[in-house]
Parts: sequence; C-alpha cells; structure tokens
Amino acid sequence: MMLGEMMRKLKIFLSILLAVVVLGGGVAYFAYQKLQPENHFKNVPTVSKTGNNPGSQGTTTPKMKENVFNVLLLGSDERKGQKVGHSDSIILLHVDLNKHKYNMASIPRDTRVYLDGYGYTKLTSVQYIKQATGGTTAGIKAAVNSISQLTGIPVNYYVETNYEGLQSMVDALGTIDVDVPFDVKLTHPWYPENNGKVIAQGTQALDGEMVTELVHERYSLKNVDYDRQLLQAKVLIGIAKTALQPKNLTKLPKLVDKSSDFVIATNMSKTDIASLGLLVKNLNTDKQVTYYQLKGTSKSMYDDILKNNNSEIVLDQTALKKTMKHFE
Repeated sequence: MMLGEMMRKLKIFLSILLAVVVLGGGVAYFAYQKLQPENHFKNVPTVSKTGNNPGSQGTTTPKMKENVFNVLLLGSDERKGQKVGHSDSIILLHVDLNKHKYNMASIPRDTRVYLDGYGYTKLTSVQYIKQATGGTTAGIKAAVNSISQLTGIPVNYYVETNYEGLQSMVDALGTIDVDVPFDVKLTHPWYPENNGKVIAQGTQALDGEMVTELVHERYSLKNVDYDRQLLQAKVLIGIAKTALQPKNLTKLPKLVDKSSDFVIATNMSKTDIASLGLLVKNLNTDKQVTYYQLKGTSKSMYDDILKNNNSEIVLDQTALKKTMKHFE
C-alpha cells in the first residue's frame, strides 16, 4: 500500500513536471516566434516629425511598407562626464525584411540643415545646441527631425553611442576584422599616445581603442569627411561580421543585456535589439548590404546660430532624392 501510494504520488509529480516543461517550452517557442523580425517589426513607431520645413526636400514623407523601417545610427563626440556632444557619425540604415536587403547612407556631419526655432546651421551642431538647452533626449530628437526633414524619409528607430561606447562594444567581442581601404595616419587621435601611428591598408584585426581612432580620423584623409564616413561604414560591417562568427554567437545575448553600456540613447527596447540580432544572424554583408554616400558642395553659408558665415555642405538635391528612393 505504501509502495502504491508512493508510485501514485510519483506519477502525479511527473505529470506536473511534464506539464510545466511542455507549457514552458510552449511559452519559450511563442516568445521566440514573437522575436522573429518578420513578426516583431510588423508595426514600428515613427519618431521623426512629418511635414515640410525650409530645410526639407519639399516632398511628402512616404509611409513605410510593412516589415520595412529606418534606423538612425548616431555617433557622438561626447566624452566621459560630459552631457553634450556633436554628431560625428551619422548613418541611416534601411531594413527591408521582405527583400532581405539593407541599405546604409552616410550623411556628412557638416550638412546644412534647418533646426526648428533657430534656422540654418550644420547638422553636427543640432544635437549639441538642443542637448545644451533641453538635455539628451531633446538633442537626439532634434537631430532625428532635422535629418528626416532633410531627406524626406521617416525615422523609426534611433541608436546613439559615443567613442567610449564603441570601444566597449568592440572590446566585448575581443577584436574585429576591418577592411581598411587605404593607409590611415592618426593626426587627431582620441588618445594622444597614438599620434602619428598608421593603420595600414588591408584587413586588420583591431581592438576597441584602434577602432575608435580609425572612425575619428579625418584630417589626414584625402577626401576628409567622406573618407571617414567610409571608414565608419567599414567598422559597422566589421562589427556585424565578427559578431556573427560562430565563436561569438554565444556572446550576443550578453551583448544585448549589456547594451546600456554601449548606447547613450535609443528608443529601441531590449527585445527590439534582440530581434535585430536574429535579423543579422544569417546576414551576408557582401551581398545584402548596399552603402551610399550623400554628396554635396562645400560652401561658405550664413549660419543662423553662429550669426556668421560658416563652411557647410549643401547636398545635391537631385542625387539626394534618387538615393532616398532606396530608403522608402
């Protein structure tokens, strides 16, 4: 009788355990399915203002298709302990989950843009001015709106980091392989001891410190900021390729969990970031990613904030509209 009672209780326990496992597996499967990019990004927010200001293309902002969205990636020169910084790196990333295509466009930091309430100035100054008067969120939202008005393209998500955040992200991976397109001599280093060093052309395994130096340099480059934009794009691709290596895939959940160590500001949740991680899991950067640069002419223009003339880049509107067709 005692043995029978024990067996009965054991069966009950095993039944409950099985139910918990099945239920837990079902919940985990459901959560995993919800994280699949095609499910997760069906309805995305739009954080940029619509409408046309004097700094816009003068066209109606298009409505994004389902499973298509834009992410603005901002790199700030904000240093540790500071609460303001200039937008040094500005990249618009277009994600098309329907076609499995990803377009990247670098926007020159010195582009002439319109800042609501102030007038015309450099894009790099927009974030600085609004951060100084309204804080971090005000700064990034102003940059988002200026870029959206400039391009005529809605921005759904934004992610901002700084040089220290970028360095920490790379160091978390160990090193990243970067396809350096030309020799880069460091003449304006983030770390003074690296002054005069040369990062040679070719595929280089770089740690966080040298990646930071690479994306910061521009004065020694033949095409100045345009060459720096290219280096920044190469670093982003290098991070993606390195993160997707089999040895690093197990690090991705930890990287997502520690994203606050790398990111200053974002409207993406950790589940958004995790879903993006699933998105790039099978990414072929050579075949699926297309990179664009927005070209223009450098002119001495009146800056409404400086109340004086300033060297600014005026984008070619015809070329801009043609490129932005790839971001709709």
